[in-house]
Amino acid sequence: MSEIPRKAAHRTAKLASLPLGVAGRVVGGWGKRLAGRSSEEVSAEMSAKTAEQVFAVLGQLKGGAMKFGQALSVFEAAVPDELAGPYRDALTKLQTSAPPMPVRTVHRVLAEQLGAAWTKRFSSFDDTPAASASIGQVHRAVWHDGRDVAVKVQYPGADEALQADLKQLLRFSKVFQMMAPGIEVKPLLEELRDRYLEELDYRTEADNQRVFAKAFDGDDRVLVPRVVASSPKVMVTEWIDGTLLSKIIRDGDRTERDLAGQLLAEFHFSAPSRAGLLHADPHPGNFMLGSDGRLRVIDFGAVARLPDGLPKTLGVITRMALEGRSEDMVELFRAERFIRPGMEMQPDDLINYLSPFVEPLRTETFHFTRKWLQCEAERVSDFQNPESQAGRWLNLPPQYLLIHRVTLGATGILCQLDANVQARAIVAKWQPGFDD
Repeated sequence: MSEIPRKAAHRTAKLASLPLGVAGRVVGGWGKRLAGRSSEEVSAEMSAKTAEQVFAVLGQLKGGAMKFGQALSVFEAAVPDELAGPYRDALTKLQTSAPPMPVRTVHRVLAEQLGAAWTKRFSSFDDTPAASASIGQVHRAVWHDGRDVAVKVQYPGADEALQADLKQLLRFSKVFQMMAPGIEVKPLLEELRDRYLEELDYRTEADNQRVFAKAFDGDDRVLVPRVVASSPKVMVTEWIDGTLLSKIIRDGDRTERDLAGQLLAEFHFSAPSRAGLLHADPHPGNFMLGSDGRLRVIDFGAVARLPDGLPKTLGVITRMALEGRSEDMVELFRAERFIRPGMEMQPDDLINYLSPFVEPLRTETFHFTRKWLQCEAERVSDFQNPESQAGRWLNLPPQYLLIHRVTLGATGILCQLDANVQARAIVAKWQPGFDD
């Protein structure tokens, strides 16, 4: 495969195979049960085969299909263990890998973007990709001045594929809903569509990364690589080494897990105040832990622009929830249009729904676990639970949607890490309105 399959009919057929495949396995499962196999055995086999098909298709298509799979991967921690097993390895693999481009295609893109004499810009260039992602792959090279650099090359056809995928995936959101209980997948996908279309021009990403690199220059907790050169389809940045969070999630020790979680939470909450931007693509493939104890952050294609930092309203709401000020919360929620028009929200229902979300702030250190996140996902998705009903009365204004998704994604990573984090101190320092 020389580049992303870009024809809409081809990509639609690939994506359409997902719900058809699931349906076929359901029918086949009934037959196996009639043949005497237990429902547990059949369900486990079906889950494994579904996971294999879903992520094989997403990985082959790259583009928006793969980006959506990466976004969902951080919610894996919310899936009950008996269902998550077959998906876990496939999700982790999807975060960091995809079929690579042929060398001739890479060279063609480099020539188009950096000029016919592009090789003179480098002292050396490794044709074997160091990493592959959704709309581009990364090569290691040495810049002409001797600096080790990472060269991100966009897949030909990525723009057409991204738009085609995100349009088609809206039709199949129910297939992905089963992998993220408690999360409304369709609104998430619609929001992702808008953010991901911004990523197609690497010059925009380069500008974002320059802002982050300047804001965190010399920081002893976070390292953002500097941009060396950029064009619409190629970006060159300083090379950085570290252990991917996906590897720490898989086999990291307690010290690594806690440090990675603490640094990730600090970066998430501090960036809007320090850089005026929020890194909006939280998945473990975009973060590394260096040997110097600093968090490495990459991939700045998707950001939320917050020139005034995180909204003060979120800090006020968080403080009210911690203090159980239900009447004040309902009043503020109505003023900020967090409650759907015409809905009568009982103060006790609202506080009962929101209180568990601020549980990590009730103690000096909170242990983020899969079990905790699974309980929360089950609670908000149980239609028989009055608290779940309260959640369906709420409305998230557009200006808060991306912040909410990033916070959920970062929380998912913390639970995958099984990290102990001093979350209250971080929020108190960086969230406006919390300590006012």
